[in-house]
Amino acid sequence: MSYIEKKYNRKIYEIFEDLPSLEKSLIKLLNRNSVKVIDDVAVICAKFNKNINLILKKYYPEIKEIKDKLEIKSILKFYYDLIDKLTDLVRNIENFQKIDPEYYNKLIEFINNKENLINGKYRTICTRELTAFYDPTSRENLEKIILEKFEKRSKQYFSFGSLEEEIKKYGKLAGANDIFITPADKSALAELESAVSLINFNIPNDNEKEKLNLIGNEIKSLLESKKYQVVVKPGLIITDAKLLPDND
Repeated sequence: MSYIEKKYNRKIYEIFEDLPSLEKSLIKLLNRNSVKVIDDVAVICAKFNKNINLILKKYYPEIKEIKDKLEIKSILKFYYDLIDKLTDLVRNIENFQKIDPEYYNKLIEFINNKENLINGKYRTICTRELTAFYDPTSRENLEKIILEKFEKRSKQYFSFGSLEEEIKKYGKLAGANDIFITPADKSALAELESAVSLINFNIPNDNEKEKLNLIGNEIKSLLESKKYQVVVKPGLIITDAKLLPDND
C-alpha cells in the first residue's frame, strides 16, 4: 500500500469516527417527534452530506486495496441511505407540516441498527458491486455505458431529479430559507461572460455572511461537479448552467 493510500485511508476513518456524535444529536431530535426540529435535522443532514462528499471526492478514489474499498464502501452505503431518508423527512415536513410518529421511530431504529446493516445488507451489496466492477466483462460493459453518457454530454447523469431540484435540495440542507432561479442579467454577464442563470438565496438573517458563504459554496460544489462555471456572491450564484426560471 502506497504512502498516499495509507494516509487517505486514515483520513477516511477519522471522518467516520466523528460521525457517531452527529448520529447521537440526530436521535435526540427525532425522539422529540416534532416538526419543529426540522431545521436542526436539515443542518445535521448537511454535515453528513459534506463529510461523505469529502471522502468520495478527495480520499476514496485513492484507495486501491479491494478489502479496504469493501469496508469503506459498506459504511458509505449506510450514510447514503441515511442522507436520503433525512432529505425525504425534510421534504415531507416542508410539504405537509405533519409526520406520523412512526416515521421518526423507523429512522431511529435505522440509525441504531447501523452496525448490523453495514456488516450484513450493505457489505453484501458492495461485495456484488465490486465483484462486478472488477470482472473484465462487466467492467467493459460499464465503461461502454459511461463512455456513451459522456459522448452525449449528459451533465446530469449522476443527478437525482432535475438540476433545479438538486440545487434547491443542496441549498435548503445547507440552511437557505428561499431559493429563486432567474435568467442572467447584464450585471451577471459582467461577472461571467457565459452567464445564463442566477440563483438567489436568503437566510433569516442576511447579515450572517459565513452562513451565506457556506450555502453558496455547497451549490457551487454541486454545479462544478457537473462542469459548469460558477461565480459566488453573498446570497447569489451566477452560472452558465441553463436552468428553468421559477414561475412564482
